[in-house]
Amino acid sequence: MIDVREITQLHETTVARWHHEEISNPYEGFLQLVCQQHMFNYLLWHEEDIARSPNVGDVKVAAVKRAIDGYNQKRNDAIEQLDAYLLRELAERKIVPAADARQNTETPGSTIDRLSILALRRYHMQEQADRTDAAQEHREKARARVAIVAEQHRDLSNGLRELLEDIFAGRKRLKVYFQ
Repeated sequence: MIDVREITQLHETTVARWHHEEISNPYEGFLQLVCQQHMFNYLLWHEEDIARSPNVGDVKVAAVKRAIDGYNQKRNDAIEQLDAYLLRELAERKIVPAADARQNTETPGSTIDRLSILALRRYHMQEQADRTDAAQEHREKARARVAIVAEQHRDLSNGLRELLEDIFAGRKRLKVYFQ
Protein backbone atom coordinates (compact mmCIF):
# COMPACT_ATOMS: atom_id res chain seq x y z
CA MET A 1 0.00 0.00 0.00
CA ILE A 2 1.10 3.58 -0.62
CA ASP A 3 2.26 5.35 2.57
CA VAL A 4 1.01 8.95 2.59
CA ARG A 5 3.53 9.88 5.29
CA GLU A 6 6.37 8.88 2.97
CA ILE A 7 4.92 11.12 0.26
CA THR A 8 4.55 14.14 2.52
CA GLN A 9 7.99 13.58 4.05
CA LEU A 10 9.47 13.45 0.54
CA HIS A 11 7.79 16.75 -0.31
CA GLU A 12 9.03 18.45 2.85
CA THR A 13 12.57 17.07 2.64
CA THR A 14 13.12 17.84 -1.03
CA VAL A 15 11.73 21.39 -0.84
CA ALA A 16 14.21 22.22 1.90
CA ARG A 17 17.11 20.41 0.22
CA TRP A 18 16.48 21.83 -3.26
CA HIS A 19 16.75 25.37 -1.91
CA HIS A 20 20.37 24.62 -0.94
CA GLU A 21 21.47 21.85 -3.31
CA GLU A 22 20.99 20.82 -6.91
CA ILE A 23 17.67 19.15 -7.67
CA SER A 24 17.93 15.38 -7.49
CA ASN A 25 15.62 12.38 -7.39
CA PRO A 26 17.16 9.51 -5.41
CA TYR A 27 13.88 7.63 -5.00
CA GLU A 28 12.61 4.44 -6.63
CA GLY A 29 9.23 3.12 -7.67
CA PHE A 30 6.18 5.18 -6.84
CA LEU A 31 8.17 7.67 -4.77
CA GLN A 32 10.40 8.36 -7.79
CA LEU A 33 7.27 9.42 -9.68
CA VAL A 34 6.11 11.50 -6.71
CA CYS A 35 9.49 13.26 -6.59
CA GLN A 36 9.45 13.90 -10.34
CA GLN A 37 5.97 15.44 -10.15
CA HIS A 38 7.01 17.50 -7.13
CA MET A 39 10.10 18.74 -9.00
CA PHE A 40 7.89 20.22 -11.72
CA ASN A 41 5.85 22.07 -9.07
CA TYR A 42 9.09 23.33 -7.50
CA LEU A 43 10.39 24.62 -10.84
CA LEU A 44 7.00 26.08 -11.72
CA TRP A 45 6.77 27.88 -8.38
CA HIS A 46 10.13 29.56 -8.87
CA GLU A 47 9.43 30.56 -12.47
CA GLU A 48 6.22 32.19 -11.28
CA ASP A 49 8.27 34.11 -8.70
CA ILE A 50 10.40 35.49 -11.52
CA ALA A 51 7.33 36.49 -13.53
CA ARG A 52 5.91 38.40 -10.54
CA SER A 53 9.11 40.34 -9.96
CA PRO A 54 8.69 44.06 -10.72
CA ASN A 55 12.27 44.24 -12.03
CA VAL A 56 11.78 41.80 -14.91
CA GLY A 57 11.42 43.12 -18.43
CA ASP A 58 8.91 42.04 -21.04
CA VAL A 59 11.37 39.80 -22.91
CA LYS A 60 12.22 37.89 -19.73
CA VAL A 61 8.53 37.61 -18.74
CA ALA A 62 7.76 36.10 -22.16
CA ALA A 63 10.54 33.51 -21.73
CA VAL A 64 9.38 32.74 -18.20
CA LYS A 65 5.78 32.35 -19.42
CA ARG A 66 6.93 29.74 -21.95
CA ALA A 67 8.86 27.93 -19.19
CA ILE A 68 5.78 28.02 -16.96
CA ASP A 69 3.66 26.51 -19.73
CA GLY A 70 6.24 23.75 -20.24
CA TYR A 71 6.51 22.91 -16.55
CA ASN A 72 2.73 22.95 -16.19
CA GLN A 73 2.38 20.40 -19.00
CA LYS A 74 5.09 18.21 -17.45
CA ARG A 75 3.36 18.54 -14.07
CA ASN A 76 0.05 17.37 -15.54
CA ASP A 77 1.77 14.49 -17.35
CA ALA A 78 3.43 13.50 -14.07
CA ILE A 79 0.06 13.51 -12.26
CA GLU A 80 -1.22 11.07 -14.90
CA GLN A 81 1.87 8.89 -14.39
CA LEU A 82 1.08 8.67 -10.68
CA ASP A 83 -2.46 7.56 -11.43
CA ALA A 84 -1.29 5.14 -14.14
CA TYR A 85 1.06 3.54 -11.61
CA LEU A 86 -1.84 3.05 -9.21
CA LEU A 87 -4.02 1.54 -11.96
CA ARG A 88 -1.22 -0.95 -12.78
CA GLU A 89 -0.85 -1.75 -9.08
CA LEU A 90 -4.58 -2.42 -8.78
CA ALA A 91 -4.49 -4.66 -11.86
CA GLU A 92 -1.46 -6.59 -10.57
CA ARG A 93 -3.22 -7.17 -7.25
CA LYS A 94 -6.42 -8.09 -9.12
CA ILE A 95 -8.40 -5.52 -7.15
CA VAL A 96 -11.72 -4.84 -8.81
CA PRO A 97 -14.01 -2.16 -7.42
CA ALA A 98 -17.31 -3.34 -5.98
CA ALA A 99 -20.33 -2.93 -8.24
CA ASP A 100 -21.59 -0.08 -6.06
CA ALA A 101 -18.15 1.55 -5.64
CA ARG A 102 -18.30 5.30 -5.98
CA GLN A 103 -15.83 7.44 -7.85
CA ASN A 104 -13.96 10.24 -6.09
CA THR A 105 -14.01 13.77 -7.48
CA GLU A 106 -10.23 13.78 -7.92
CA THR A 107 -7.60 11.12 -8.37
CA PRO A 108 -4.83 10.29 -5.91
CA GLY A 109 -2.36 11.86 -8.36
CA SER A 110 -4.25 15.15 -8.22
CA THR A 111 -4.31 15.03 -4.44
CA ILE A 112 -0.57 14.35 -4.32
CA ASP A 113 -0.11 17.38 -6.59
CA ARG A 114 -2.07 19.54 -4.14
CA LEU A 115 0.02 18.23 -1.23
CA SER A 116 3.16 19.11 -3.17
CA ILE A 117 1.95 22.67 -3.66
CA LEU A 118 1.05 22.94 0.02
CA ALA A 119 4.58 21.82 0.96
CA LEU A 120 5.99 24.59 -1.23
CA ARG A 121 3.57 27.14 0.19
CA ARG A 122 4.40 26.14 3.76
CA TYR A 123 8.15 26.34 3.14
CA HIS A 124 7.96 29.80 1.59
CA MET A 125 5.47 31.10 4.14
CA GLN A 126 7.73 29.85 6.95
CA GLU A 127 10.58 31.80 5.34
CA GLN A 128 8.43 34.91 5.66
CA ALA A 129 7.55 34.12 9.26
CA ASP A 130 11.25 33.73 10.10
CA ARG A 131 12.45 36.93 8.43
CA THR A 132 14.32 39.18 10.82
CA ASP A 133 14.20 42.13 8.41
CA ALA A 134 10.38 42.17 8.18
CA ALA A 135 7.91 43.98 10.38
CA GLN A 136 6.41 42.09 13.31
CA GLU A 137 2.93 42.35 11.74
CA HIS A 138 4.19 40.72 8.53
CA ARG A 139 5.79 37.86 10.47
CA GLU A 140 2.63 37.33 12.55
CA LYS A 141 0.46 37.15 9.42
CA ALA A 142 2.90 34.68 7.92
CA ARG A 143 2.83 32.51 11.07
CA ALA A 144 -0.98 32.50 10.98
CA ARG A 145 -0.86 31.41 7.33
CA VAL A 146 1.65 28.67 8.14
CA ALA A 147 -0.80 27.31 10.73
CA ILE A 148 -3.65 27.32 8.21
CA VAL A 149 -1.52 25.61 5.56
CA ALA A 150 -0.43 22.99 8.12
CA GLU A 151 -4.06 22.27 9.01
CA GLN A 152 -5.03 22.06 5.35
CA HIS A 153 -2.08 19.72 4.73
CA ARG A 154 -3.14 17.43 7.59
CA ASP A 155 -6.72 17.29 6.33
CA LEU A 156 -5.68 16.63 2.74
CA SER A 157 -3.17 13.97 3.84
CA ASN A 158 -5.90 12.19 5.80
CA GLY A 159 -8.23 12.44 2.80
CA LEU A 160 -5.59 10.88 0.54
CA ARG A 161 -4.94 8.08 3.03
CA GLU A 162 -8.67 7.31 3.20
CA LEU A 163 -9.04 7.49 -0.58
CA LEU A 164 -6.17 5.06 -1.15
CA GLU A 165 -7.55 2.69 1.49
CA ASP A 166 -10.96 2.78 -0.20
CA ILE A 167 -9.51 2.27 -3.69
CA PHE A 168 -7.33 -0.66 -2.64
CA ALA A 169 -10.26 -2.19 -0.72
CA GLY A 170 -12.51 -1.87 -3.79
CA ARG A 171 -14.86 0.57 -2.06
CA LYS A 172 -13.98 3.37 -4.48
CA ARG A 173 -13.34 3.31 -8.20
CA LEU A 174 -10.19 4.91 -9.66
CA LYS A 175 -11.04 6.37 -13.03
CA VAL A 176 -8.47 8.44 -14.91
CA TYR A 177 -9.19 10.60 -17.94
CA PHE A 178 -5.82 10.44 -19.63
CA GLN A 179 -5.25 13.57 -21.69
